[in-house]
Amino acid sequence: MILVMACFIGIYIYAVYRFTSKAAFYSRDLNITIAGMPVIVAAIMIAMQSNLIVSLGMVGALSIVRFRNAVKNPLDLLYLFWTISAGIICGVGLWILALGLCIIMTVLLLVLGAVPASKALSILVLGADSDNVDWIEVRELIKKYTKYHKQKSRSIKGNETEIIYEIRTGQEEELVKALQKYTQIERINFLSHDGEYRI
Repeated sequence: MILVMACFIGIYIYAVYRFTSKAAFYSRDLNITIAGMPVIVAAIMIAMQSNLIVSLGMVGALSIVRFRNAVKNPLDLLYLFWTISAGIICGVGLWILALGLCIIMTVLLLVLGAVPASKALSILVLGADSDNVDWIEVRELIKKYTKYHKQKSRSIKGNETEIIYEIRTGQEEELVKALQKYTQIERINFLSHDGEYRI
């Protein structure tokens, strides 16, 4: 009965992982591992409860195991700990606690997954080989097309000037086209980060 319940919970976590994981990070092999882990851990717990010698042998065997497979997504660690915990809980016969853990974890993952992630700030790098650029006017232009802007650095070497701005905007094309009208600005680099912004 313990193994059947552990198998049921493993299949449930398998379905939750397949539904909630992002397509770029989904691993079928990892998901199958997640489904089988509670059954294995529950069987180990049953064996450890039944015989002291077996439990000492399993502790010794498990202590020398080394897992070197790199985890690509930190969220996968959560699922691995979830499956191990569910297997241990099932192994000691606390099925209601295991089911409660599954319900709470599912609700938690769905709620936190529904929270929108803000787009990370972009980097605007402007370079000019002439000191005739009116940088105050350029800053006002950047302010017009951005929701947020902050000058991060300014480096000057002879007549060469390079300024880096940290900006947030939804009008990238319009901003770049407006900056191209300044013929003195010879280099315009717009770098967009594909990560998430921490609120």
